[in-house]
Amino acid sequence: MAPSAQPLPMSVSDEKYANVKWEELAFGFVRTDYMYVAKCNHGESFQEGKILPFADLQLNPCAAVLQYGQGLYEGLKAYRTEDGRILLFRPDQNGLRIQAGADRLYMPYPSVDQFVSAIKQVALANKKWIPPPGKGTLYIRPILFGSGPILGSFPIPETTFTAFACPVGRYHKDNSGLNLKIEDKFRRAFPSGTGGVKSITNYSPVWIPLAEAKKQGFSDILFLDAATGKNVEELFAANIFMLKGNVVSTPTIAGTILPGVTRNCVMELCRDFGYQVEERVIPLEDFLDADEAFCTGTASIVTSIASVTFKDKKTGFKTGEDTLAAKLYETLNDIQTGRVDDTKGWTVEIDRYHQG
Repeated sequence: MAPSAQPLPMSVSDEKYANVKWEELAFGFVRTDYMYVAKCNHGESFQEGKILPFADLQLNPCAAVLQYGQGLYEGLKAYRTEDGRILLFRPDQNGLRIQAGADRLYMPYPSVDQFVSAIKQVALANKKWIPPPGKGTLYIRPILFGSGPILGSFPIPETTFTAFACPVGRYHKDNSGLNLKIEDKFRRAFPSGTGGVKSITNYSPVWIPLAEAKKQGFSDILFLDAATGKNVEELFAANIFMLKGNVVSTPTIAGTILPGVTRNCVMELCRDFGYQVEERVIPLEDFLDADEAFCTGTASIVTSIASVTFKDKKTGFKTGEDTLAAKLYETLNDIQTGRVDDTKGWTVEIDRYHQG
């Protein structure tokens, strides 16, 4: 039986925290109270969805997402500030990115306004699950997928847009820096493929090398480009940066690399700090010669890379408090959590949801 719609709390300022051991919070699934669901039939536009009690979705076995992998997801966070405000970080950019992904996968999509509205509703409906300041964040996962049945022909009869939330701790617990394995066999993305969007099909094909790297004691894997196998691209779920002298470099966006929201912010902050910023093809030999390396993403924020290992040869990089990565993390986190004035206009404060 489908769950019934519940009225969204218009003010939840007096809600108590959920019964969670915040100090032990990991980055993983935690069942919360509410989710958002909207549907769109073929030839129509998405209408305003509903906040529903969190529950399993009913799905046709012949749904497009199950038969052909037609689906996208996003990831963003809600932050609780020291003075009790709730902030989102650039949710419009995630809305634009899911639209770009939907165009690539031939799907209808919600407007940016509806996307942001859904995120606000999910955050407020689950406000008691937003961790205390400094204890974590509320990770919000919007998903767009073909829910209607299809077998060998178009169009997709129905598309679903949903979003749920989980309180999470830090994605990488080790503050000393990541130790990466450079993957020399499997490739994450291919030219003219879907590497530049958050397609659900991008991730499980590289679980094998990720699992193997984890067994070997590595934190994550760094992928090389599929065309030549000579240039660095990105991690399993994060963009990559290198620093050499006063020049910060990151692989150019050319269809195989996800245009990360955090990536964009980091490039802007680096310019503010006086660094020269380049988007370019980065040969592996250039990367191995870097003074410092770090990765960025909604989950990882900014995380130093302590070392990379390529064919049993390990190369180390500078880590610690006196690094660009540490400065970027502190600056970005201060903005996201409201500890400093947001002169960039990146945060969105929410304390109640206004319909329309």
